[in-house]
Amino acid sequence: MPKALVALSFALSVLSAQAADVTVTVAAFPAVDEIVKAAAVKWEQKNPGVKVKVISRAYADHHTAMTTSLATSSDLPDVMAIEYGYLGRFAQSGGLVNLSTMDASLEQQLKALVPYAVAQGAFEGFGQVAMPTDIGPGALFYRKDLLDACGASEKDLISSWDGYLKTGDCIKAKTGAALMPHARDIKDIVIRAGVKAGEGVYFDANGKSLVGSAPRFQQAFELAKQVRERGLDAKINAWSNEWGEAFKRGTVASQMMGAWLGGHLANWLAPDTAGKWRSANLPNQAYASWGGTFYSVPTKAENKKEAWALIQYLTRDVAQQQAALEKFNAFPALVQAQEGGSFNAPIPFLGGQSARAQWRESALKIVPTKVFKHDAVAEEILNAELDQVLLRGKSVAEALKDADRMITRRARR
Repeated sequence: MPKALVALSFALSVLSAQAADVTVTVAAFPAVDEIVKAAAVKWEQKNPGVKVKVISRAYADHHTAMTTSLATSSDLPDVMAIEYGYLGRFAQSGGLVNLSTMDASLEQQLKALVPYAVAQGAFEGFGQVAMPTDIGPGALFYRKDLLDACGASEKDLISSWDGYLKTGDCIKAKTGAALMPHARDIKDIVIRAGVKAGEGVYFDANGKSLVGSAPRFQQAFELAKQVRERGLDAKINAWSNEWGEAFKRGTVASQMMGAWLGGHLANWLAPDTAGKWRSANLPNQAYASWGGTFYSVPTKAENKKEAWALIQYLTRDVAQQQAALEKFNAFPALVQAQEGGSFNAPIPFLGGQSARAQWRESALKIVPTKVFKHDAVAEEILNAELDQVLLRGKSVAEALKDADRMITRRARR
């Protein structure tokens, strides 16, 4: 048996031998909370005396609560679920355990996971503070019925950014549906495509802002401006009630996000639209990581040993990772879980399409990038400047110059 699996088996057996009841608290957000709850059934059966309690909050509320808990060292869970975009801020707070201090076999265990996701959970000076559980290879989800009404093909939709927008013009003319919820969506994908290995989305390897120099930001803003000028977005923010309603009613034709969006559409956003959606690669042969979930252990957690053992089960058990994929479309960070019949199986919600193999191929083309403490701040600043372009006619060049200046100033603090 491989050393890493021996270590996992040992961790589980230690917990099974405990006599006293222990409650491991897990703070999470949808649909990670449901994944943990489902996993807890088998976990508790294998570990008598150990219970799992899931504290569930909405996505934004969860991360706000965890920010406060880390800052005050109060109300901390034993296991903290963290979405990719918050990793830098949380890691550099100093409030998360360097997991290598808890397990001497960690380096070997990490080899079983997708390399770019492992890199996202490691920070200079803090170590490996987060274990990836699911990843978000970027994908384009589109309404095939709306595309058919236009007489267009998937190739028309994804061959280039220009082709994507032209197909959107056709869809709007024939059906009245918007191409995407918000012009910001195309910006979000373009700035993540073509990031160089070792750099971040907003900062280079040395922490210097890239917003004023990397061509992808110029292209992203110009494309978003075109989307708004051509009336191709519904001006709806992601995760709003209006966003979900647009998917249900078919007033939006496509959404670029992580592969996990397929599960959200099927399970709670628009389950009654089953069969009408398809998944494709991102337009213009773009390959980008969009989100992903990580588990961490706060330094002030009460049950660190049990927390780490639970994290190992959630991230390194093949059956558990595949179950999360099949039920929630949580694309596994564990490479071994990316094998088997489920990956080639048709997905009813996507009209019988075998989309998981497509997502796996996309994931292999994503380069490892760094996460920085000020990523969330940079995103807020960039979005504010894009709003100036879309709503007030500010020039792209001026907006990017101002964004770069403000990001650089904030990063120096």
